Amino acid sequence: MRFSINIPNFGEFADARNVAKVAAAAEESGWDALFVWDHVVHRKQRIPFGDPWMLLTAAALATTRLRLGTLVTPVARRRPQQLARQVATLDSLSGGRVIFGAGLGAPIEEEYGAFGESTDPIELAARLDEGLDLMARYWSGEPVTHKGRFFEAHDVALLPATVQQPRPPVWVAGYWPNRRPMRRAARWDGAVPLFESARHGQPPRVEEVHDLIAFIREERARLDRTDPFDIVAGGVTPTDSTQARAIIAPLAEEGVTWWDERQHIGGDTLDKLVPVLRRIEHGPPAA
Repeated sequence: MRFSINIPNFGEFADARNVAKVAAAAEESGWDALFVWDHVVHRKQRIPFGDPWMLLTAAALATTRLRLGTLVTPVARRRPQQLARQVATLDSLSGGRVIFGAGLGAPIEEEYGAFGESTDPIELAARLDEGLDLMARYWSGEPVTHKGRFFEAHDVALLPATVQQPRPPVWVAGYWPNRRPMRRAARWDGAVPLFESARHGQPPRVEEVHDLIAFIREERARLDRTDPFDIVAGGVTPTDSTQARAIIAPLAEEGVTWWDERQHIGGDTLDKLVPVLRRIEHGPPAA
């Protein structure tokens, strides 16, 4: 199992210098990755927000080993060509350390409706699928011609290609037990499940994780996919190693490959630098 730190892109983490501090501390303390949110608004809070790709650029410049990415980027509200270029630029700058997390984004009324965009989840899911497929082609550096329902490209090559080939790992998020997002995830490289029974910061129940992984394995078998696949679970773990292992070990036994350390979404420390640094310095929960 590998271990990541998860922070929002608002509050004190809207400042790229603070994100660089988090990244440097995480690398020094033995963590494997840093993931930031990709929100333009969140609960209509009147607080600063930072662009996630600029925040991750600061993190890349402050580190040499740490994997970097978003959890998650709402592809449906982005232009695939611009997003593909941002990811490729970060992959180049970091020497091939990007993991791309994708999803619909939530709440839909905030991420899309607040800006006059469609809030139809079926349409947004279709835009997500078409956008992801198109981005994967852009990342190859080869000429792309595409005419789809939402996007077009006419003999376009976006260079340079990503350092990681055929592309950076793509992880797809979605709420379990909804099958459609996890079926989408099975086509790519990893799943970041969210659970109605476990809010952001709360570890998921082992039995739910078991059912999720069984479903994804069935889907992967149907697709005849045998390449490596990541399952990401997350929450808050105590700094006491025995207590932390009691949370982590059963999930690892089920097949979870990444633990994503998060702050409680309803807590006062969600977007505060000092508490996150304090947790980082204690090291990963199984270290």
